[in-house]
Amino acid sequence: MTQKSILVTGCSSGIGYDAAHGLKAHGWRVFAACRQQKDCDRLRAEGLESPLLDYDDSATIKNALAEVLAATGGTLDAVFNNGAFAMPGALEDLPREALREIFETNLFGYHDLTRQVIPIMRAQGHGRIINCSSVLGIAVLRWRGAYNATKFALEGLTDTLRLEMRDTPIDVILIEPGPVTSRIRENSIPHFEKWIDWEHSARAEEYRAGLRKRLYEKSKPDRFELPASAVTAKLIRALETPRPRARYLVTTPTYLMWYFRRLLPTRMLDWILARA
Repeated sequence: MTQKSILVTGCSSGIGYDAAHGLKAHGWRVFAACRQQKDCDRLRAEGLESPLLDYDDSATIKNALAEVLAATGGTLDAVFNNGAFAMPGALEDLPREALREIFETNLFGYHDLTRQVIPIMRAQGHGRIINCSSVLGIAVLRWRGAYNATKFALEGLTDTLRLEMRDTPIDVILIEPGPVTSRIRENSIPHFEKWIDWEHSARAEEYRAGLRKRLYEKSKPDRFELPASAVTAKLIRALETPRPRARYLVTTPTYLMWYFRRLLPTRMLDWILARA
């Protein structure tokens, strides 16, 4: 039986890193893409195939996919769009350019790669496109407006693609994690420092007392936080079940928000989210 292949993005740490190693251990041929060459080199030393793929750079997306296809003989069974970053800050302090930057990575790059794999999957007669969304694509939290917006947009893009692919052999799936152990908070600091002029904000005291402490001070894991392996387990299920679901929820908060969003009046949900 031919070994199944998958391209996973954002594999330098967190969800992508665990998924790459977990899928390889499960028998998949994994192409674990990273946006920096040093991370690709590290993963290759760990026994993974690791093309360079930066969602901000269309040329690297095209080249990475070409590298994968050359290695597999022109086929690709699945893609897991996972790479993303956060940009903390109040929306009133977020410049237009900052929002454009995060959408390039968290949405436009996903779309670019997805468009390029669809003809391959259509021609081979099967394929699965799996996008990593978030609980923040279901319900929002304060100070995370830029990230919230990209994940809500990803939900809409993925739902539409799923409808449009109904007459093809391609499955389109969302995975929606809640708090998962990763470096997303640490990795968001350079974006915060680049774009948010918090000291001149009307919310300077809120930044000082709340958000900056959360960003810079070491803290205990979030309540209900699960390891990245919890996402990998759902990813394997989405890849290998004969009839995959449209969505796979991960962590208790994701399940709660899924039901709250559908059952509670908006004002009541706002009251709950404002205290989170």
